[in-house]
Amino acid sequence: MPVTGQDGGVLLHGILRRAASMQKLEQALTAEGYRVLNLDYPSREQDLAQIVDGLSAPITAFEAELTGNLHFVTHSMGGLVARAYLNRCRPKRLGRVVMLAPPNEGSEIADLLRRNWLYRSAFGPAGGQLATQRSEELCHLLGEVDYPLGVIAGDRSLYVFASLVLPGPNDGRVSVERTRVAGMSDHIVLPTSHPLIMRDPEAMAQTIHFLRHGRFRR
Repeated sequence: MPVTGQDGGVLLHGILRRAASMQKLEQALTAEGYRVLNLDYPSREQDLAQIVDGLSAPITAFEAELTGNLHFVTHSMGGLVARAYLNRCRPKRLGRVVMLAPPNEGSEIADLLRRNWLYRSAFGPAGGQLATQRSEELCHLLGEVDYPLGVIAGDRSLYVFASLVLPGPNDGRVSVERTRVAGMSDHIVLPTSHPLIMRDPEAMAQTIHFLRHGRFRR
């Protein structure tokens, strides 16, 4: 799927983050010829449905300016935001989607902490939706993955406590296994951590490769 000069990419950051956390990715995609919309959204104040409602107008306006395809690149909870958005507001010329360290099947960290008032205060309504057990309403919101999706997971952790809680290889916030989702096109694991994966040179290179070719470079 070559860049036409009007292909665009929407970047969606993770919870407790801002658009600035995706700046290196924005620069990398811009250098490759993509137009980029790097969005801020209120990750701590709203649940996923409310976040999607707020993103509809800017993404629709951005899409209208393009003559090519519209791709999505996300970090962490931004992957769930993208799934909910694409389930509700599928662009007519949807390209490909890359998710970095997404809690596609939730996180055991959220299971452990979601009833803790400090966690609820810091992570807000969307934080409670990151658990591994999901309501029927949330499953309906996220929908099925029926579009080209590449998932990049990390297997290095900066958090000793979290690594004791998470089963198997993990990035300190999400286990590699729970980054997977039915319907994805490709999946790779890189030696990087959850808070740094969107700045990792190999992760950025693999993101661009997937957007162009629909598969990761092996």
